[in-house]
Amino acid sequence: MSSPESNYAELTKELREIAVLSSIGSVLHWDERTVRPPAGAEHRASQVSLIATMTHARFTSPRIGEWLAAVEASDLVRDPHSDAAVNVRYTRRSYDRATKLPPSLVEELARTSSLSEHAWESAKKNSDFKSFAPWLSKILDLKRAEADCIAPGKNRYDTLLDEYEPGETSANLRVVFEALRGPLVELVGKITSSGRKAPTEILERNYPADAQEKLAREAAAAVGFDFNAGVLARSVHPFCTSLGPGDTRMTTRYDEHYFGDAFFGTLHETGHSLYDQGLPSEHFGLPRGEYVSLGIHESQSRMWENLVGRSRSFWKHFLPKARIAFPNATANVTEDDWYFAVNDIRPSLIRTEADEATYNLHVLMRFELEQALLSGDLPVNDLPAEWNTRMQKYLGLTPPDDARGCLQDVHWSGGGVGYFPTYTLGNLYAAQFFEQARKDLGDLDAMFAKGEFAPLLGWLRKNIHTHGKTYTAGELSQRVTGKPLSPGPLLAHLKRKADELYLK
Repeated sequence: MSSPESNYAELTKELREIAVLSSIGSVLHWDERTVRPPAGAEHRASQVSLIATMTHARFTSPRIGEWLAAVEASDLVRDPHSDAAVNVRYTRRSYDRATKLPPSLVEELARTSSLSEHAWESAKKNSDFKSFAPWLSKILDLKRAEADCIAPGKNRYDTLLDEYEPGETSANLRVVFEALRGPLVELVGKITSSGRKAPTEILERNYPADAQEKLAREAAAAVGFDFNAGVLARSVHPFCTSLGPGDTRMTTRYDEHYFGDAFFGTLHETGHSLYDQGLPSEHFGLPRGEYVSLGIHESQSRMWENLVGRSRSFWKHFLPKARIAFPNATANVTEDDWYFAVNDIRPSLIRTEADEATYNLHVLMRFELEQALLSGDLPVNDLPAEWNTRMQKYLGLTPPDDARGCLQDVHWSGGGVGYFPTYTLGNLYAAQFFEQARKDLGDLDAMFAKGEFAPLLGWLRKNIHTHGKTYTAGELSQRVTGKPLSPGPLLAHLKRKADELYLK
């Protein structure tokens, strides 16, 4: 009879090999979003669906269940925070979900998502929602089927949300969002009525793409991104993916007449990448070496993008570099004007370009829409009109076309239903973690002004990255800050910045 130790060894060996197989699928997705030619979409869908089916078949093998059961009954998992307990607990969770999904559904989801993303790219380029609508309908049907297989009779949205944010529910999110919406709407109203306008014209001058890329790479390296273990490329929609130890990839996009898109987009993806590069590589393929949740992952990107990258101290260090990169565009631009411009607060059409204060209103709207789409309360063909109605309600704007409306995000085309709320959770966690980092490290602004970002990264490595899935998101928040997640730190941060720039 095998010992618990030998069963655990067999389990972890198999999980690591499955992770390598899965990473091949990640390479295919990376290639698909960056350099795959349009005519290769059908073949790529076949490749992606085959890898997904193979990975699913191997992970749902009965022997995985047998190894889990043997270790679960042993002393190896007595300490809930031990490596073995963490790996077994989260593998059990994933295994129980995966074994409920028929291989045919896994294959169809992978194939349809790949083709749907290709259709979305074309639809967005041409602002043609009608051409994308059938694909969105297919995705929603498949996601409903997925939810019903995993938890029959349960709230479908909660089942899908749980994949991204374990243990979270739509009911709790509504409470969180309501606690934010009122203060945010009030704050944005005060800013709008203040009469002060940020000099955003200086960000809309000519910023050559090659120079933008050079500065973006310099910023990413400065805050800690290891280019020996990662790359920065271009794509329609910025993203980050980890292919395994030593291979973290991120993308951005360049607009030569808007500086903020690429620069802050790169800082955002760098935050994700720093988390991936900071996970313990010796635990690759195991929950102990994986990120906690998408909300925690998003906290890292939003922290570096906004709490660091939009701070005055950051630009004390980087504005001189921007002047060298763009001598004409930055001529006669003062530090005060630049700082005000990169912290412009006003309703805007595009989520990824939204300021810190209005960003969560974009997320709230998507959270409501995807629930209505999934339940069938909102017919797919009615999405553009409903999107525009809610944009007017929450942000006072009406998109001039669907490319800048309901087609702007890639998530639904790839099957990411239930993903959007993690962005707001990320903002909340980011502010709370950053507040604690200030208490623990001292004068972060003095450090940033001198180009010293290693202390903050080291703090994040020690307190967040290195733990993998040892703690849940809620447990991690309590452990790091001594408090449960609260909207207080984020609202306090936004109010301080609004007071400084608009309400003084």
